[in-house]
Order: sequence, then structure tokens, then C-alpha cells
Amino acid sequence: MAVQLNHGDDDLAETHEINVTPFIDVILVLLIIFMVAAPLATVDVPVDLPVSNAAQQPRPDRPLYLTIKADLGLVLGEAPVTREGLAAALDAATGHNREERIFLRADQAVSYGEVMQVMNALRAAGYLKVALVGLEQAAATAPTASP
Repeated sequence: MAVQLNHGDDDLAETHEINVTPFIDVILVLLIIFMVAAPLATVDVPVDLPVSNAAQQPRPDRPLYLTIKADLGLVLGEAPVTREGLAAALDAATGHNREERIFLRADQAVSYGEVMQVMNALRAAGYLKVALVGLEQAAATAPTASP
């Protein structure tokens, strides 16, 4: 006994087009999420940098910042470190690459002697390539001579 399924002459046309509207909606939502999340991913240690009028140098893709905060605490990247553990933290962050440049930032309230002590600690750890970081001085705030 055979069964025949006959629906009559109702031939439905097959559609071979992809509906891209939901795809575009998803992409736009992801774009908005990334636009909001990107600035949050660059959280930084708050530090009041002094102004510099030196020409800006190109920066590597992933610079390694060592920050001296106003309370004289050290922060390597985003993680606080002690002065005694600085060499080990640098070795871990650089993969024992002592040729990598360390970007040193210090709050304006930090004395020159403290900056030199940290630079001496960097030298003792074998990191001789140190770059000092400061804010760029705008042309409008440049000092002018008064008559």
C-alpha cells in the first residue's frame, strides 16, 4: 500500500536570498558595545605629569610604564610593586628582555631625588633604556616675554 502526498498545484517558490537585516542589526549593536568599552579598557593610573616642550617621539604598540605616584608608590603597568620587588616584576613583564625601553612617569609632587632612586633601581636591575614621560606643552600656554 503506497501513500501519495499530493498538495495540488500549490507550488511554492523557493527563496534563495539571505535576509541580511538581522545580521546588520547585530553588527551595529557590537559596534556600539566596542565603542563604549574601548575607552574603559585603557584605564590608567592617575598621575599629574609635568609639562615638557620636547618633540613627541613615536611610541611602541605596548609600552611598559613604571609610574611613581604622589605617595611615592610604584606601579608597573597597572599593578603596584614594591621597590624590593621591582627587578623581579620587570623581568616578568619584559620576559627578561633588558633591551626593552621602560617609560618612567612621575607625579609633579615627587622630588627629583626619588626619581633618581627609581632610575638607579632600574639601572641596578639591568634596564638601561629609560624614557621619561611628560605632558606636551601647548603653543598657547608657552611663556611670553613681557615688555
